[in-house]
Formats: sequence, C-alpha cells, structure tokens
Amino acid sequence: MSIVELARENVRNLTPYQSARRLGGNGDVWLNANEYPTPVEFQLTAQTLNRYPECQPKLVIERYAQYAGVKPEQVLVSRGADEGIELLIRAFCEPGKDAVLYCPPTYGMYSVSAETIGVECRTVQAIDGWQLDLPAIAEKLVGVKVVFVCSPNNPTGQLINPQDIRVLLEMTRGKAIVVADEAYIEFCPQATLAGWLEEYPNLVVLRTLSKAFALAGLRCGFTLANEEIIGLLLKVIAPYPLSTPVADIAAQALSPQGIVAMRERVAEILVNRQFLIAELEKLACVEEVFGSETNYVLARITTSSAVFKSLWDQGIILRDQNKQPTLSNCLRITVGTREECQRVIDALQEQPGLAATE
Repeated sequence: MSIVELARENVRNLTPYQSARRLGGNGDVWLNANEYPTPVEFQLTAQTLNRYPECQPKLVIERYAQYAGVKPEQVLVSRGADEGIELLIRAFCEPGKDAVLYCPPTYGMYSVSAETIGVECRTVQAIDGWQLDLPAIAEKLVGVKVVFVCSPNNPTGQLINPQDIRVLLEMTRGKAIVVADEAYIEFCPQATLAGWLEEYPNLVVLRTLSKAFALAGLRCGFTLANEEIIGLLLKVIAPYPLSTPVADIAAQALSPQGIVAMRERVAEILVNRQFLIAELEKLACVEEVFGSETNYVLARITTSSAVFKSLWDQGIILRDQNKQPTLSNCLRITVGTREECQRVIDALQEQPGLAATE
C-alpha cells in the first residue's frame, strides 16, 4: 500500500482551496487577493518570546469587543477567520452524519474545511442578485448544522438582504447555526449583524484583520457569538492559536489610533473603487460592472480568459471567476492604489479590438 493510499479517502479526493499565492504569478500589480495595496508599519513591542502566549490574549479580546460593540465573552480570536470556519464545523458537525450548507457563488473555504473534516456539503444556488433562495434552503436543512452566509459576498461584492438572513435565523433556530462571514464589513459597517447576537442565539459572525486593517500577513481573525458557542469553540481551538508577535500587532491595530487609521484607509479605497468602476464602465470590453460594498470589483468582460492571460503576462494579476456558478466571463479586481487601478484600465484599453467607448 502506498503512502497516499494510507491517507483518508476524503483527503485524497479533496481539491485544495486555490489561494492567490498558491495560484502564483510573477506580477508587480497584485489585485487578486483583496489585500490593502501598501504595507502599514507596526512596531514589535512584546519581548516575552520565551513564554507561551495566552490562548485568548486579553488586550486583543477587550479591544476587539469594544470595536465590534459586543462583550469580551462573545469574542474568540483565531488564526484568521479561516480557522473560525474550521472550528465551527469541528464543534458542531459529526463527520459522516451532519452537513453544512452555503450558497454559491461564494467563498471557497466553507467547502474545503467541511470536506477536509469529512462533513457533507450542501449547496443552494443563489438567485437574482446573488441573494438567498430561502424556499430551496428550507428544503435542504434536514441534517444541516451550519449555514454559511457571506455578506458582503465574496466574490460578487453585494450585501445579502438582511431580512432574508432574519428569516434564515428563525428557520434554523434550535436546529443549526447561521454563520455571517463579515470579512469585508469595514467597507459597509452599517450592515453588520453583530448587534443581532442577543436576539439570535444561533448567530455567529466572522471577522478579520486581513482586509481594511491591512494585516493579511498577520493571520488574525475573530468569531463573534454568544457565550455558549464561544465556550464550545474554546474546547477545540489549539492551545496557543496566536503567537506573541501577532497578538502584539493586533492590539496595536485595534487601539483608538489604529482604528482611526483603518477608517482612513477605507475612505481611500472607497474613492479608488469609485474611480475604478467609472473607468471600467467606459471600456467596450466590459459588459457589466457589478455594484460592490467591498474592496474589490467584479466585472463581466468579453473574452475574459484571454484578457486575464494578457494582463497576467504584463504583471497585472487579477482573479478569474469563470469556474464559479453564474460568473462566466467574470474577473474580480481588487481595488489597489490609484496608480494600480490606472494600470488595469490602460492594459484593458490596449487589448486588441477592445478599445474604450466614446
């Protein structure tokens, strides 16, 4: 028997999540991972690296709770929101018995985490405007323990109708938890569901420092939920999920000054997003630019695969969404600096036969 054959069957059959870095590329304009485009400086102040860190660093928890408007007991910090996804599935789903449900097109780690653990994945295709198909979801809920809803949705960029999420929470009350993935909520803070935690004991909210806080390389995320759920997650989380340097920098990012700086970055990105959308809409090759509440824009582009390859060869790395349901000919473009946005527009204008409209 080969070493590969010794592995679990579901792992052998698993298609791994194709992260931006795993896909590669040799670019100088990286607009495929929804990162903040320039580095933000932090100083490492913690020197107690000879000691193990706290499992849940007190200052980080307190500052995030204050920022999110929840109690410290309702916050868990982890290695990115991706670890939060995995912890929720591990805590609530029995492999080979229970299922998770999500509505494509959406973030790919829900399925990868579930499949890795051996938990069934059920999907309900999103309907017009990539909203929830509530009747179809209701028909598939038997045996489902976790429902993932990404809002704003990645890669489409729109918010999920909050009234539909309320209906879903009532539909699943006492039967399943609903996980609202708010990785991009800083770009539309008025839409957060964090204030609903008291009303819905089965609600979980995922957050991250990777986007608006410009700390994708830090790998620091948060799970917001009621104390019962947080208590369960603390049973299955690693003993030391955050290294001392990560906790140190996260606490700085969540200081009053750090939050002010984050909001200034968001304002800058929103201005650049408006510019990018306006310029894309002038191009003959762009069939449609979809509305966005995030730091990226989804556009349907004529001969998108050829365009994607042409820009790739020029060092402009975008994210091809052609394989996602309903996203044929769609490319996702992270909102970068003004100069990076202009590089994309210039490159699209230079495509053979794809000149700008008058």
